[in-house]
Amino acid sequence: MTPPLALIVALAENGVIGKGNSLPWHISSDLKRFRALTMGKPLIMGRKTFQSIGRALPGRDTIVVSRDAAFTLPPGVHRAETIDAALALALARATEMGADEIMLAGGGEIFTALIDRADRMYVTFVQGTPEGDAFFPAIDWSQWQEVRREAYLPQKGDEVGFSFVDFVRRDRSKG
Repeated sequence: MTPPLALIVALAENGVIGKGNSLPWHISSDLKRFRALTMGKPLIMGRKTFQSIGRALPGRDTIVVSRDAAFTLPPGVHRAETIDAALALALARATEMGADEIMLAGGGEIFTALIDRADRMYVTFVQGTPEGDAFFPAIDWSQWQEVRREAYLPQKGDEVGFSFVDFVRRDRSKG
């Protein structure tokens, strides 16, 4: 069975997911959740997202989508020229790793290209409307069922309040 495709994102009230190739907030709790949810799984991201992280993430198989053959990556990080090549590589890696999901870590272009193929979403809804230059794509929220929500006031290391919300895609065969 093919592991589900799961999108993971931190998203402000105005749809912002990034600014200047970084996050426009610091939420330590979200970074810990990202690590916990992606550990031991293949992780697909775009070149700009990888550059913003700046390194391979331990315990994950990182697959960077980039058509630039000259773009150099550190050992253990894979490059795929297309979204479909990235998905095929992620499936092979998930099978080899025994991973139960393939994770999509962004950015906006990757989310836009794959939102219609995603089965799950792990969203951190960030309180506030920061300026940004990277946005989450417009989606039909009626296609998604909320299955878990935890709201938090800012904790130590968190600049703003936030909610962790998990979604699963509603049955495509109904309706």
